[in-house]
Amino acid sequence: MANNKKIFSQVSEKEVTRAIVDEFSKEFIDYAQSDVIIIGGGPAGLMAGRELAKNKVKTLIIERNNYLGGGFWIGGYLMNKLTVRSPAESVLKELGIPHKEYSKGLYVADGPHACSKLIAAACDAGVKFVNLTMLDDLVLKGDNRVAGVVVNWTPVGALPKEISCLDPVGLEAKVVIDATGHDACAVRKLAERGLIKIPGFGAMNLESSEDLVVEYTKEVYPGLIVCGMSVATVFGLPRMGPTFGAMLLSGKKAAEIALEKIRKPILIKKGERIFSPI
Repeated sequence: MANNKKIFSQVSEKEVTRAIVDEFSKEFIDYAQSDVIIIGGGPAGLMAGRELAKNKVKTLIIERNNYLGGGFWIGGYLMNKLTVRSPAESVLKELGIPHKEYSKGLYVADGPHACSKLIAAACDAGVKFVNLTMLDDLVLKGDNRVAGVVVNWTPVGALPKEISCLDPVGLEAKVVIDATGHDACAVRKLAERGLIKIPGFGAMNLESSEDLVVEYTKEVYPGLIVCGMSVATVFGLPRMGPTFGAMLLSGKKAAEIALEKIRKPILIKKGERIFSPI
């Protein structure tokens, strides 16, 4: 600028560094003990987090990537349109996500718009996040009750073993939710110890899979709840492909179960058949 007029406040590099480190450290220390820790920041995890936080539950979401939203950003086949089947459009309406009915009972929305709205809703409710952080293990206490998670920086996993001797840290919680999608990362930690068996998800069957995923969203081990596509992996259910209604409603149901466990009940619509037959 020719006249050298100053627009921004005068702040030095060291103050920027201090602000980042200080505020992150304070929050990380505070959330070393949470009410609920959710592993996975995709649509199911975000939805569960939003429902919990708006009910004044101290909620932390752990995400292994440097972005939130999972497949919600890009829909199917790298085309950023996402679909939901009725009645899950009620969540789109609730979050103010523009959408249209493509055919009877099938709704379409823009992935980036829907994802950003869901992330914002979770943030506005009070959810806190730790990105680029991977699940390393679970904290087991008492009679093998899940009482927290063990985490490390995601990039550590890509380092050669001889230079990656960096110990993880433990975070405690009253309830842990596995929202890691098909990987079912938290449940796999129990399977590795022979405490639970995982059959893996089945072939695609859209028409039955969404109802089953919501139906089977539950506590699978003391202190550990599964939601979203983790449910399909844990119970051997069909996969559903690029439609996200079950992710959203499963996240809501996981929040309901967690709230019951910490004595803060929430109501959710229940029924024998949830989704329209598409």
